[in-house]
Amino acid sequence: MMKAHAGGCHCGAVRFEYDLDVAAETSRCSCSICAKGRFWKTIAKKDAFRLVKGADMVTEYGFGSGTIRHCFCRQCGIKPFGRGNMEELGGVFYAINVACLDGDAPLQFATREIVFQDGANNDWSKPPAETRHL
Repeated sequence: MMKAHAGGCHCGAVRFEYDLDVAAETSRCSCSICAKGRFWKTIAKKDAFRLVKGADMVTEYGFGSGTIRHCFCRQCGIKPFGRGNMEELGGVFYAINVACLDGDAPLQFATREIVFQDGANNDWSKPPAETRHL
């Protein structure tokens, strides 16, 4: 079952909506940017994501292979989502920052198991040896 969610950055300059299966998992990754930013994500397919405000306020950052474009608000610096293209995820996708969702959505997601991914070693199918810092 799909459910519509909305969210945005801290200052409200960037707003988005997306549709997500209510049973979708959330994850945390050990790659350098996710670990340093404590990025907690859920994945939305390309057609399920809509940037509704602030396209001109979004700045992107990429590193390494450039597979993921990390999207930040130019004004407040918060990362509400990232964008990528990986065949394993069905092509273009958006990594939504669960902490940037409106209302009690983050609390609802927090009741579920969080999947940990070893992005530091490019092995997203396994958890890293240590996850407490993520």
